[in-house]
Amino acid sequence: MQRRGYFASRPMHVRQFNLVCAALAALICCCQWANAQAYPTRPITLIVPLPAGGASDTLARTLADHMKTTLGQPIVIENIAGAGGTIANTRLARAAPDGYTLEIGNWATHVSAGAIYPVQYDPLNDLEPVAFLADTPLWLVTKKDFPAKDFQELIAWLKANPDKASAAIVGIGSGGHLCGLFVQKMTGTQFQFVPYRGGAPAMQDLASGQTDFMCDMAANSLPQARAGNIKPIVVMARKRWFATPDVPTADEMGVPGIYISLWHGLWAPRGTPKDVIARVNAAIVLALADPQVRERMTQQGHEIPAVHQQSAEALRTLQRAEADKWWPIIKAQNIRAE
Repeated sequence: MQRRGYFASRPMHVRQFNLVCAALAALICCCQWANAQAYPTRPITLIVPLPAGGASDTLARTLADHMKTTLGQPIVIENIAGAGGTIANTRLARAAPDGYTLEIGNWATHVSAGAIYPVQYDPLNDLEPVAFLADTPLWLVTKKDFPAKDFQELIAWLKANPDKASAAIVGIGSGGHLCGLFVQKMTGTQFQFVPYRGGAPAMQDLASGQTDFMCDMAANSLPQARAGNIKPIVVMARKRWFATPDVPTADEMGVPGIYISLWHGLWAPRGTPKDVIARVNAAIVLALADPQVRERMTQQGHEIPAVHQQSAEALRTLQRAEADKWWPIIKAQNIRAE
């Protein structure tokens, strides 16, 4: 039996309880500061750099529902899609650093996009980390009647039919695109990439059999997999995904080293006061400890990080490490936005 996420399956241990209590204490202190400094006294805008209805948008709304009570102000979701998330990132970078404009994003919008698109902001310095929210691996899913039943059979079919298969991707340089390039490199196969403007139309075509397979954020396509409209083949992670423990990893299927995760984080504009960052982070920690929020997130396929990993510094470290890993790969492949 596969292990669920650290926070998703285990009871809250003493250390975790103490950390949540510390977050609550910090929130109380921040509340006292807020009363003196008048934050927040009006609605907060939470930018989502992707269309409404996707996994990132659903996660944002789940957290916002809880945070609006903790922070005592409405949280307005603003979907700003396009250019791999860089339009939304630019909006955040130019916003006043006062805590009233925040942004939820993921690996694609806050790591890979910075190396693919021409941007007018510094991806690592102009967006201030607030909290590490969730982690979800990519997996490879096929149309339901694709002849291969596992990853090894898929590789054999692709080798016997070079350039005949079509792989849906959500834009050039997306996680799915890089995942597909890795699969080609690691297996010696060739297939065609079919770019889409969003995950919903890409999944719609896969489910209807218009394309053959797709590397996708597992949480995004989990409902279609559960409905039997698509067929999960392999998870691109070091361990099996808690939501579908019967789907093996690429390591288990003899193709090690393909690890791609579309983790999520929360950012603010550079220069946002540290007290404001601490207050919002404390609200996030309390939200992620709430049983109803946790249940909704795990149902959506998100793995919740341990309490000590939910900090602003943890997100900063993760984002920089991922940029160090992926930016040279993207540049070596000469991947550029079209």
